[in-house]
Amino acid sequence: MYKHILVPLDNSPTDAAILAHIRPLARLTGARLTLVHVADGFMARNQENLGLDESEEMRQDRAYLDKCQQELANEGFEAKSLLACGEPSKQIVEIAEREQCDLIAMSTHGHRLLSDLVLGSVASEVRHKTEIPVLLVRGKPKS
Repeated sequence: MYKHILVPLDNSPTDAAILAHIRPLARLTGARLTLVHVADGFMARNQENLGLDESEEMRQDRAYLDKCQQELANEGFEAKSLLACGEPSKQIVEIAEREQCDLIAMSTHGHRLLSDLVLGSVASEVRHKTEIPVLLVRGKPKS
């Protein structure tokens, strides 16, 4: 069924929902996991063009990804992590295609109406930009 699952993470509490959900699915199917975070701040978006050093935020994101990848590897999963820069939905779709993933599994924040119009929804954009199946799991709402 699934051989390679892309798991976008945003370094927030909603990541726990998709990581908990994806473990049994990956174990059942024997899928490899690729964790990705897309840094989208000014420095991340312009790092290459302007020759900027990696920002502290990007270093923290890389450390977070590496920690998640190591936890999964310790549980017996074949997992790797990637830190990308740029527009999140575009990068997620490009990575999923380049890595030949057959599922994109991501958590959502559960924004509603006005928030989605103002903030946009990476999950919504991803599902419209790809033909790869997308599994969405809603994270716990903010208290």
